[in-house]
Amino acid sequence: MFSVTKYGKELDKNNYTWDEKNKVFSANLSHLVLDFSNYYGVTFTTGSHCIFKTGPACTFNTDYDCAFYTGCNCIFNTDSYCIFYTGSGCTFKTGDDCVFMAGEDCIFETGKNCFVTRYDINGVTKIPANKKIKLNRHQIAGYTEIKEEIKETNCNGKVVVIDGKEYTLQLKG
Repeated sequence: MFSVTKYGKELDKNNYTWDEKNKVFSANLSHLVLDFSNYYGVTFTTGSHCIFKTGPACTFNTDYDCAFYTGCNCIFNTDSYCIFYTGSGCTFKTGDDCVFMAGEDCIFETGKNCFVTRYDINGVTKIPANKKIKLNRHQIAGYTEIKEEIKETNCNGKVVVIDGKEYTLQLKG
C-alpha cells in the first residue's frame, strides 16, 4: 500500500490518478509527500515541493524543490533546488543548485552549482554545468564526460557515437 499526503493529511483520491496496472502516478499538485517505498518501476508526475520515498527503477517528472529517497536505476527529470538520496545506476536531468548522494555509474546532466557525494568515495564532486557525465565505477573517484554525436550513414540509418563507440540505430517505417 502507498500513501500520499499534503500538509500531513491524506490526499483525496480525486486529486490524483493512479494506474495500478502500468504503475503511473500523476498529480498536478505541489507540497505532496509520497511514500511508495514498497513499489518499484513507478512513473511519477507532480508539481514542486514534493517528497518521494520509493523503491528502485522509478521515473520522476517534477518541478523544483523536491526531495527523493529512492533505490537504484531511477530516472529523474526535474527542475532546480532538488535533493537526491539514491542508489547506483540512476540518470539525472536537472536544473541548477541540486545536491546528490548517489552510488556508482550514475549519469548527470545538470545546471550550475550541483554537487554529488558518493557512498563509496570520500569527498564531494562538483558536476560541470550543461555537460553530460557518468560517475566512475565502484571506488574509483571522478567521472567521465559523455559526448554524443549523430551522423548520417549510407544505408539510410543513423549511427550514434557514444564515448567513441559507434551504435547503428534501426529505423522503422
